[in-house]
Amino acid sequence: MSDLKRTGLYDLHVELGAKMVPFAGYEMPVQYPLGVMKEHLWTRENAGLFDVSHMGQVILRGEDVAAAFEALVPMDVQGLTEGRQRYGLFTNDEGGIRDDLMFANRGDHLFVVVNAACKDSDIAYMRANLAGIDVEEITDRALVALQGPKAEAALQKIADVAAMKFMDVATVSSAFGDLWVSRSGYTGEDGFEISVADDQAEAFVRALLADDDVAAIGLGARDSLRLEAGLCLYGSDIDTTTTPVQADLKWAIQKARRVGDRAGGFPGADRILAEFENGAARARVGLLPDGRAPMRAHTMLFADEVGGEPIGEVTSGAFGPSINAPMSMGYVPADLSAEGTVIWGEVRGKRLPAKVTALPFRPSTYKR
Repeated sequence: MSDLKRTGLYDLHVELGAKMVPFAGYEMPVQYPLGVMKEHLWTRENAGLFDVSHMGQVILRGEDVAAAFEALVPMDVQGLTEGRQRYGLFTNDEGGIRDDLMFANRGDHLFVVVNAACKDSDIAYMRANLAGIDVEEITDRALVALQGPKAEAALQKIADVAAMKFMDVATVSSAFGDLWVSRSGYTGEDGFEISVADDQAEAFVRALLADDDVAAIGLGARDSLRLEAGLCLYGSDIDTTTTPVQADLKWAIQKARRVGDRAGGFPGADRILAEFENGAARARVGLLPDGRAPMRAHTMLFADEVGGEPIGEVTSGAFGPSINAPMSMGYVPADLSAEGTVIWGEVRGKRLPAKVTALPFRPSTYKR
């Protein structure tokens, strides 16, 4: 693992008994002694603390930065008010997804958070395509996520965040310096993502963990939490070959980018807007397999119990501790994507039924 990077919280993870694994070029904690299932349920019932410092933090500054950024994403950037954040997508010329991201209007600049595996290419892409805009990678701040119904109470002991609503962003003072806080996350729970100076990060995390309601949570539970919430994992559920419409992410493309003066103008707009009008040939769906065995990623999907060629593939699958059942997401032809349709997945040479279901598998609990 010597060629892997480490976040500033690596030593703390080891101290806490984490099992470390390679992930997106980093050594990251996949689980702690509590175990994946208990970590998942702890987050749903209390507050889970995740190290997400491997992700890319970027500040964009310059004249008309919102308009410039709109040339790279199909989202309404100019209409985003100060102190608010949105989910976004970098698309390519074919309408596929280069990466998914979060971007926030912080007054005189945009703050962008991108996936760890894509951050080098994303930053290079922005520098090459945002003429006149300063693209600053933030390399001296850690990023942690505090998620769950008791997240607000735990963080409120350190910083005043109680008034924040889902997708609000704010710079909040604390004993650990200024915290860049967003009320968001990727678990389906209320919670926060907090950027903190590297030299304060370990002390800040220890202060949170001193709360009996807060536990350290690894990548294993993070994956099952986001899957129960019906959220895509880049590189699995979405990639350069999937369009936002195929991926059931139409909600992320605001009306201002689909009709009117600012419609289009982003990579792949012709295909993406045509799919808005006419539909896509395939669709990401939720699947609830019969029985207790999960249909995991790369399970081939069929229209019938016997015979025929595969019609699609599972992209994410696991057992859902909160729903107490297996769950999967995958792509199927649009005419087989209606809720209640039975699809067959081939598990260890045997086809088993799974029912198409609405996402998320478990309702989200964001503070609106």
